Amino acid sequence: MKVFTSIKTFLLRVWHSAFLKYAVVCIAGVLIVGFLDENSVWSHLKNLQRISELNEETQKYNADFQRDQAKVRELDKNPKAIEKIARERYFMKSDDEDIFVLSDDQHEPEPVVNHETTE
Repeated sequence: MKVFTSIKTFLLRVWHSAFLKYAVVCIAGVLIVGFLDENSVWSHLKNLQRISELNEETQKYNADFQRDQAKVRELDKNPKAIEKIARERYFMKSDDEDIFVLSDDQHEPEPVVNHETTE
């Protein structure tokens, strides 16, 4: 019981001190505005980082778009380019041609296993 009365007297002294009242309110305000609020400084910094990531992604997609537009313009101008793409990507061929697809995979040969036993 003595502990509770000492805590109560300490809190009453803090409450009656004008400086500590303002300090507690200022610290609580900074914590709320800085970290706990929906529009806090912390969330603002996270949003700025997300915006920069999205801008980089937008630049990447714009570069891809420009590259694809150049390919489309080339395909419109040059019918040989269409033939080249058809041959390389879709393995299309003329009637008098044969296509051989070579694999770049490097497989190690399996060792020969001899299942014979000697006596």
